[in-house]
Amino acid sequence: MGRPLGVSGKMDVMPVQLNHTIVMATDRDRSADFLVDLLGLAPAATYGPFRVVALANGVSLDVVRADGPIRTQHYAFLVTEDEFDQIWTRIRDRGLTFWADPFHSRPDEINHNDGGRGLYWDDLDGHNLEIITRPYGG
Repeated sequence: MGRPLGVSGKMDVMPVQLNHTIVMATDRDRSADFLVDLLGLAPAATYGPFRVVALANGVSLDVVRADGPIRTQHYAFLVTEDEFDQIWTRIRDRGLTFWADPFHSRPDEINHNDGGRGLYWDDLDGHNLEIITRPYGG
């Protein structure tokens, strides 16, 4: 069943925006610092049990220590061409493995999907991180 129709007879479109998501980590400080360092972001603030990694579009990754096993997630970041080059350099300088695909079957490659560039790497707890210069389908 679809969304309810508005007064105009068309589906109402709500101005919903993602504000934050929680990232589980074995060590919140180490994980937040890892993200900030690789992505070239401002230092993460502390808010209660969270280290808040703020992104340019107002969304934050709120890193918190996990009490049990971590279910890995995927986090994708849209970056400029210059930012891609800087992040890719930091990934290589730190000796991190990276892949051209989310299934990690094409190591040491980048992709050129949708006319842009992209790559994947793992964070310290196995979360699958991605940078892209063009949104998929764009």
